Amino acid sequence: MKNFTTAILLTAFLSQLNAATVDTISIYSHAMNKSYPCVVIKPANYRKSKQRFPVIYLLHGYSGNYASWITGAAQIKNYADVYYFIIVCPDGGYNSWYLDSPIDSTSQFETYVGKEIPAYIDKYYKTIKHRSGRAITGLSMGGHGGLYLAFKHADVFGACGSTSGGVDLRPYPKNWDLLKRLGDTTNFKNNWHNYSVVNVIESKPTMPLSIIIDCGTEDFFYPVNKNLHLKLMQLNIPHDYIERPGKHDWNYWRYAIIYQLLYFNHYFKQPKS
Repeated sequence: MKNFTTAILLTAFLSQLNAATVDTISIYSHAMNKSYPCVVIKPANYRKSKQRFPVIYLLHGYSGNYASWITGAAQIKNYADVYYFIIVCPDGGYNSWYLDSPIDSTSQFETYVGKEIPAYIDKYYKTIKHRSGRAITGLSMGGHGGLYLAFKHADVFGACGSTSGGVDLRPYPKNWDLLKRLGDTTNFKNNWHNYSVVNVIESKPTMPLSIIIDCGTEDFFYPVNKNLHLKLMQLNIPHDYIERPGKHDWNYWRYAIIYQLLYFNHYFKQPKS
C-alpha cells in the first residue's frame, strides 16, 4: 500500500511535465489485410538513449479504441518517464475480445495483437526483443485479452495483467457482441468454453508468467474475477490478486493502472534466469 500511495503522489507531482513522446502510427495486419491505428508512448530519454526499453502493451475495452487509455488515463504518459519503458496502446477493434474468431475470418485479433504488433514494435523501436521485456494488460475486454494472449503466447509475453476483466465469457451470451465472435451457445458451445480465460489457464504455459489481476467489488465482473483467482490457486499458478471498492469505470481504472505499471516495472527489473 505504501508503494501504491507513493505512485499516486508521484503521478500528481509529474502531471505537468508531459515529457513523454506520443506517436500515433498505423500497423498493418497480414491476418486481416487491414491497417489499424496504434498509440506508442516513448519516455523522454528515448531519442538520446542507447539502451533498449521494455514494452507494456495496454489494451482497451469493448467499444473503445487505440486512444482510450491516453484520453481516459492520461497519467500513463508520466509513468513511461518514471520507469523508462514504452507503452503501446493497440486498436483491438470495437468488439474483438482479442480472439481469432472461430466463426469470423475477418476478426483475427489474437494474431494481430499477440504476434504482428509486437513484431512491428520490435522492428521499428528500441525494444528488448525478448519475453522478459514485454508485458500485456488491459481493462474489461482488454483484461480478458491481456490474460488470454499471455497464456496463449507465453513465448512473446513474460508478464500479464487484467483490470475489471471479462475473464469468463460464458455467463454473458447476450452481451457485448460475443455472439458475433463465438457463435450461438447451442451450436458452438465449445467456443464459449475454449475461449474463456478461466478455462485457458488450465493449459499452463511451459514458461512462467508474472500475473496481476484486480477488480472492483462493485463491478459486474467481480464474481468471475473472484472465481478466476480461486481457480489459479487450485492450479498452483502464482499471481497477485487485488480487490477493492470500485465499479466498472474510469474512476477505478485510473488508479488500478498505477499499481499495475508499478508491478510490471518491478518485473522488468528482476534478474531473469
